[in-house]
Amino acid sequence: MIPYTKKILANGLTVAVNRDRNSKLAAVNILYKVGSRNERPTRTGFAHLFEHLMFRGTRQVPNFDHPVQMASGENNAFTCNDYTDFYITLPSPNIETALWLESDRMEGLHITDEKLAAEKKVVIEEFRQRYLNQPYGDQNLLLRDLCYKQHPYRWAAIGLTPDHIAQATLDDVKEFYHTHYHPSNAILSISADIDEEEMFRLAEKWFGGIARRDIAPSPVVAEPLQTQARRLTVERDVPATSITVAYHMGDRLSEDFYTADLISDLLSGGDSSRLYMHLVKEQKLLSSVNAYITGDMDPGLFVFTGQLLPGITPEQVEEAFHREIRLLQTTPTDAYEIDKVKNKFEANTLFGEMNVMNKAMNIGFYEMLGDITLLNREVELYRAVDNEQIMDFSRRIFREENSSTLIYKAK
Repeated sequence: MIPYTKKILANGLTVAVNRDRNSKLAAVNILYKVGSRNERPTRTGFAHLFEHLMFRGTRQVPNFDHPVQMASGENNAFTCNDYTDFYITLPSPNIETALWLESDRMEGLHITDEKLAAEKKVVIEEFRQRYLNQPYGDQNLLLRDLCYKQHPYRWAAIGLTPDHIAQATLDDVKEFYHTHYHPSNAILSISADIDEEEMFRLAEKWFGGIARRDIAPSPVVAEPLQTQARRLTVERDVPATSITVAYHMGDRLSEDFYTADLISDLLSGGDSSRLYMHLVKEQKLLSSVNAYITGDMDPGLFVFTGQLLPGITPEQVEEAFHREIRLLQTTPTDAYEIDKVKNKFEANTLFGEMNVMNKAMNIGFYEMLGDITLLNREVELYRAVDNEQIMDFSRRIFREENSSTLIYKAK
């Protein structure tokens, strides 16, 4: 269990803190509620671009990394569909260095033509190296475009095309910064062996003076209900053919989420899982296999994917996936098998709670979702999933008309 206390400053900044009496380190995490879902279809990749720009310095601090290193700290960031996260770990006595730096770049980012040009080059090169010039690099991009027709999840955080970043102007970037990077669109979470009231005092000291800016987020276009199976076959210069089948499911707060998560663990949670045992070891159809959920804020995907062995056809693997699905739909799962994945989930959750940065990140994440109490209720909700829910979910979600199949053929 992670104890936490939460306050909202007058300028709209949400501050949530955890006192960890066992750590000599402080973790400072700031989450901005902006990801690829908040971008326009003609201007994608901006949230990820800002992940880079936020390290480019302010008028007060030209080099962000230098003060962190001087304070014996480490820092990094990541961007996803739903949010952008920046984090710093450092010795607890040096916590004000992290708060100073984060408050400074929340309102004082110094964006120039030169800095923008440099980071555009970095991001465009990353797009090319990771997604266009790497085996299987565009697989996820193709799957998103196949599954989503309206919702911004149809592009990844990197964007739809590197052209959108190449064409971005200084005014475009400054507008994006003004719209999304301000106190009322951010969550500051801290975990450290510091008194809670002292952490709130320090948050007020460093962030309280930033002006409130209430900007209503643009509505996100809802994805229409899929009523017909979709298929796409592409050929690429890759070592082996792969197949991916995705099904639309509910959002991160839906009642189905924990059922879906447990099913994905039943199917592919290690070498004793169903897909590995049946499709890799016994039937020798695939060299690797996975089942996972995207876990997005808005309705996401349940995905089956595997890489074919020589001489195996996509049709054989599709039928094998369908056999596993029919088993879930019609046959109760053995209690031992369910308990095994539940115990593993609980162990992983408890182990994760030992890390001070995980605590700060999780506090920010669940606050962003809109139900911070889930931070300490997820194991209970996961453990409550039963056979009836597993079978019901499988019947409702794993339907042909709800499927999108990508065949990624080796030339």
